[in-house]
Amino acid sequence: MSSPNSVGRPTPITAATVRQRPTAMPVHKYGQYEAVDIADRTWPNARITKAPRWLSTDLRDGNQALIDPMSPARKREMFDLLVRMGYKEIEVGFPSSGATDFDFVRSIIEGGAIPEDVTISVLTQAREELIERTVESLRGAPRATVHLYNATAPVFRRVVFRGTRDQVKQIAVDGTRLVMEYADKILGDETVFGYQYSPEIFTDTELDFALEVCEGVMDVWQPEEGREIILNLPATVERSTPSTHADRFEWMSRNLSRREYVCLSVHPHNDRGTAVAAAELAIMAGADRIEGCLFGQGERTGNVDLVTLGMNLFSQGVDPQIDFSQIDEIRRTAEYCNQMEVHPRHPYAGDLVYTSFSGSHQDAIKKGFEAMEAEAAAQGKTVDEIEWAVPYLPIDPKDVGRSYEAVIRVNSQSGKGGVAYVLKNGHKLDLPRRMQIEFSKIIQAKTDTEGGEVTPAQIWAVFQDEYLPTTDNAWGRIALRSAQASTSSDGTDALTVEAVVDGVETALTGTGNGPISAFVDALAAVGIDARVLDYSEHTMSEGASAQAASYIECAIDGRVLWGIGIDPNTTRASLKALVSAVNRAGR
Repeated sequence: MSSPNSVGRPTPITAATVRQRPTAMPVHKYGQYEAVDIADRTWPNARITKAPRWLSTDLRDGNQALIDPMSPARKREMFDLLVRMGYKEIEVGFPSSGATDFDFVRSIIEGGAIPEDVTISVLTQAREELIERTVESLRGAPRATVHLYNATAPVFRRVVFRGTRDQVKQIAVDGTRLVMEYADKILGDETVFGYQYSPEIFTDTELDFALEVCEGVMDVWQPEEGREIILNLPATVERSTPSTHADRFEWMSRNLSRREYVCLSVHPHNDRGTAVAAAELAIMAGADRIEGCLFGQGERTGNVDLVTLGMNLFSQGVDPQIDFSQIDEIRRTAEYCNQMEVHPRHPYAGDLVYTSFSGSHQDAIKKGFEAMEAEAAAQGKTVDEIEWAVPYLPIDPKDVGRSYEAVIRVNSQSGKGGVAYVLKNGHKLDLPRRMQIEFSKIIQAKTDTEGGEVTPAQIWAVFQDEYLPTTDNAWGRIALRSAQASTSSDGTDALTVEAVVDGVETALTGTGNGPISAFVDALAAVGIDARVLDYSEHTMSEGASAQAASYIECAIDGRVLWGIGIDPNTTRASLKALVSAVNRAGR
């Protein structure tokens, strides 16, 4: 028996026929991350059903990562934005690093810029003179947290500090004690004071040692009812898959003593490009709080993106408790403060993220909007009252302050759906499918010739030029002046039309089984052979002054063409549509 290929069939693609080749890259230099042995891990079955606590590090971690750090004015602009958005915990600087950060912290405290329900946080290393300066910056603050850190990972112990485990742990313990002493000495009763500790490079630190250091810190701080401690476990350098990151958090959450008094915080960087996933899985694994920056600002590849995280919750019907309803304002302010642009494809906020150029995508989006409107009408509700379900749009762009004008944009990749959507959304014209095909070919010819994108204004200009003669752009054999119709007792319609035909004022008369049929009869008298193939109409708005749009497909002298007419009177709109098709045939 012959094989399938022996009769001329092409060889199927299989794993055996697609062969990846080894590269010359020095992969031997890099070791694999350490897996965590949790046989009964629970996080894979967890779901995020409420917002975590959020801390913005834009003014510290994000600011440190800028080529040109923020000026005081830009820092204040960012702080005010974060407050407006609803962030209740904001890391505002590294006061011991220099006068700029210290003075900014003082300015927002002395200027009364911090709302009563907002807690500011400041970072310090575990050295006494830095701790004193840091606590001093908080004098008079209504709510404040000191965030102390020291590096605990083996490579830092060996290369940077040349210290043993016990020595590194002692740095954290002594630093905690000093924070408490200076807080008691400097801060008064008017300050609600909190403490945060980070075993830096948690992702590279042995789990048992990270736990040991955190326990040593807690032994000093003594967390209890009404006295929480924030333990922040930073992915200072992202090292593993998000799943392993989650395993590390579940292990820590299970093994920490006094867990009910611990706020377990996740601080992912994006070195592997998976910071968002790592943060979400850490929350599923027991973390309580996420630290990050708007749009992923931060050292190297950035901190985790708070906008994406918050909007991911929103898109699943979970209130992020942060207001993203004016996402363009948020983006513009962040770009001004950071002097860095947000990528046009950035999730939820980029210029192009709700935009489709592909014809098949555009067609699906157009049909999705129409289905939403139909379903809402059937339920007697508005579109905003039913569950969102539009292909390729995970959320309604309107919910973040975007208009629908940018949802579909037309270029050489676009099809009939995109062009039709632009006309419906911008001009309330719901073109019949075959007319969509006809007009999209006209637009396609324009994009093929000129290249680039065609704007909605340009589409409308082409549409008018093709179908709707105007006073400024009059063309065609016939210009309709007026029309009078009457119906006889036998149901026959008689029509008299005043028109300009080939530049001559002319009265046309005809009869038929309706105004359109009568007009076809009248046109035959001046040598125009038109046969109506299809007709549809719709109103363009509600109310007494509503316009009607009529669409007529005609066979004229062997050519099939569409015409459109727009008029408050539906009969006149249909006659204009027939004139539009006739005029197009004569161009």
